[in-house]
Amino acid sequence: MKLSVIIPVYNERETIAEVIERVKAVKLNKEIIVVDDGSTDGTVEILRDQREDGVLTVHESKINFGKGSAVRIGLKYVTGDIVIIQDADLELNPNEYYQLIQPILDGQTKIVYGSRFLRKNPGIPPLTLLANKFLVLLTNLLYQSSLTDMETAYKVFSADILNKLQLRCIGFELEPEITAKFLKAGLGIMELPIEYQPRTVEGGKKINWRDGIKAILTLIKYRFVN
Repeated sequence: MKLSVIIPVYNERETIAEVIERVKAVKLNKEIIVVDDGSTDGTVEILRDQREDGVLTVHESKINFGKGSAVRIGLKYVTGDIVIIQDADLELNPNEYYQLIQPILDGQTKIVYGSRFLRKNPGIPPLTLLANKFLVLLTNLLYQSSLTDMETAYKVFSADILNKLQLRCIGFELEPEITAKFLKAGLGIMELPIEYQPRTVEGGKKINWRDGIKAILTLIKYRFVN
């Protein structure tokens, strides 16, 4: 088994080196695919230093297009059996890869989501919690699913279903698009609890209320179109 870890990056100078070190420390056969999405804060220079340690930076964009664009580029370079998307901040713990990939290895499912809401994770701002609850409720109503965390960054899936994605979104609306297309394809999504250390806007959090509106529109759009 080979794990492909896709890390989309935009202006994460303070955290990217530690994230990569944490991913490298996970004792699994893996490839690390980093896509820089137009960073201007020195992130690119840090990534160039990482190349000597076997981290593959496949693309350096001159323009910031969005997380969706970066992930779509990264998917083109996947050579592993299982894919996981890893954000470039420190909100999630790569040590949880082991439990997240196990149901796929056991043949129980093709897709695993790490849910931030299946265990108590203190520190989640009430507004963030409310927004996520609304989005997951809308997802479940539109797609007859029973998810608890649609927006989770830890989306893990078997590489052989990549052809079912045909992703189009370029920003944070990638999260609802992936979920919508998995569910419309009849692919079951297993959820497992994960740790979550939320950061603030001051700490580098980039998603905002506008992205929430886009997520709503994306969920509705892909309910009715492919």
